[in-house]
Amino acid sequence: MTMAGGIVREGVRFLASGAANTVLSYLLYLLLLQWLDYLPAYTIAYAAGILLAYTLSLRFVFRAQHSWRKLALFPLIYLVQYSLGATVLHLAVSRMDIPREWALLASIAVTVPVTFVLSRGLFRAAKAN
Repeated sequence: MTMAGGIVREGVRFLASGAANTVLSYLLYLLLLQWLDYLPAYTIAYAAGILLAYTLSLRFVFRAQHSWRKLALFPLIYLVQYSLGATVLHLAVSRMDIPREWALLASIAVTVPVTFVLSRGLFRAAKAN
């Protein structure tokens, strides 16, 4: 397996796991709405989504070993993703005159590759140790 082929396969697994995570987090949110208001339901579903993303990234996407250090650092990737996404969204709407309805696509186009690279760095760095 070539290095480029490995990255492509990881990228495909990353996209698949992200789609599955999104669907499962949304279903959890809908389930929680039966007992909770929308903000607590969102918070719990979002936190569960981060834990699921960690597990999927660890086992399915990068096939790495668990460590408490990786688990502690992983939510920082989501902080970067959110901050970068919000910035791109703001610039797309306010500076590039992209309609709000389409601006999220620009944000996704930037944040997904960055999130992949950061996640890969976290899980691959630990493999080297």
